Amino acid sequence: MRATRLFILGALADGGPMHGHKIRAAAQLDRVELWADIKPGSLYGALRRMADEGVVEVVRTEQEGNLPARTVYGITDKGRADLVSLIRSVLADTRLRPDPIQLVLLHGGEIGSDELRTAVRQRRDSYAAQLDFWRNLRAEAEPYLTRLEATAFDYTLMRLETELTWHDRLLAELAELAELADTAERPDGTGSPGGAPLQESGNQ
Repeated sequence: MRATRLFILGALADGGPMHGHKIRAAAQLDRVELWADIKPGSLYGALRRMADEGVVEVVRTEQEGNLPARTVYGITDKGRADLVSLIRSVLADTRLRPDPIQLVLLHGGEIGSDELRTAVRQRRDSYAAQLDFWRNLRAEAEPYLTRLEATAFDYTLMRLETELTWHDRLLAELAELAELADTAERPDGTGSPGGAPLQESGNQ
């Protein structure tokens, strides 16, 4: 909800009063669902709730031809104060969100090393596909980007590049562990490489 409020208040502060359809069109044009947890279809309900809170207000009603009448909203003084508060809150929020993949690696032996490596490789390929998508999107948008918009694109690109680098490292680690487990099993021929534990020998 914080991202949705930030987008709506920012759009009204920058673009002046507008109706919900225009705000949604701006969201779709900017592809905000790629940048933040915002669903364009939820903007109408958010606008009505924000009007009840007094951060936006109904300015007028417009009707073009046979189209349904549309309510035009504007930002209030309370809304501008809320926008400033939201901006400061986001800038101050540096929490590193935990990722369950860390727990998966602790217990990955439950599904076997072969299945784990396959799943990690698929994750890696998914991140690579996302990186290609964002690189192409940035190239298409390049002529229209401001300097800060370009920097925002780079933030996403660099995060995906880091994910790709880390998954490549993880795949190398898993391959080395599998090779060590296979070597340890050769003298008597017992055990199953596919179900070999992931822990280092020092942890046993």
